Parts: sequence; C-alpha cells; structure tokens
Amino acid sequence: MEALLNTGSTIDEGRLAKGGNKYSEDYKLECAVCWMCAEDYASLGCPDKVAVTSRDGRYTIAVYSKVTESVRSGHVFIPRSIWANVVVEPDTFSTGSPRYKGSPVMVEPTNEEVLSAEEIVLKLYMGGE
Repeated sequence: MEALLNTGSTIDEGRLAKGGNKYSEDYKLECAVCWMCAEDYASLGCPDKVAVTSRDGRYTIAVYSKVTESVRSGHVFIPRSIWANVVVEPDTFSTGSPRYKGSPVMVEPTNEEVLSAEEIVLKLYMGGE
C-alpha cells in the first residue's frame, strides 16, 4: 500500500526520550509503531507488523501496526524516533530539517523482527551488529 508518512511527538515518546529511556522496551513499544486507519489495516490483512519502505526503496523498517481513528486512509503515522528516521525523506530544502511530514512510503505486512533502537543503530549506522 502506498501511503504518506507523517511523524511527530507523542506524550509518551517525549516522556521516555527526555527521561533517557531510548533503549528501553517501553520506548520501542511506543515508537516502533505504524498507526493507520481501520480501512487500510484491513486492506493489508490485519497484520501484527508492517514493513515501511522509503520512496526510493533503499530503506525498510519493521514496526508494529496500530489501528487508530486519528489517521485517515492513505496516511500513516510513526512517532518521532529512530524507526521513523530510517524512512523519512532526507531532503531539507535548505531548512536543515528533513521532511517529517508527507513522505511517500510503501507499507506491507511483514514477519520481520522489530529491532530495538540499539539494534537499528548498530545495523544501519555502524555497519553491522
């Protein structure tokens, strides 16, 4: 499913991040989540997890799926976090800030493991585990 990715803070994301808990299981359960409407969730077959892939197809991240009425069809939301950062558009348009709103992504069911923040850093940014 093609969708537009929006990211932003949630109360618990902020509480956990500011409290120094970015490597905690609570942080993972709060942030490694793709929120979508019930209609899109059903069209994907009601998966427990989804793979979100960047527009250029270079980066994919597995996250848990979450149904919400606060996201409309064709849009998904991932709380501001390393999981979202893997797939957001890197273009800054000379603002110094990537495109955290409206990044085109592909969303599909997956059985891949949802990695912890530490595992993502090691795998994607440090060249291995």
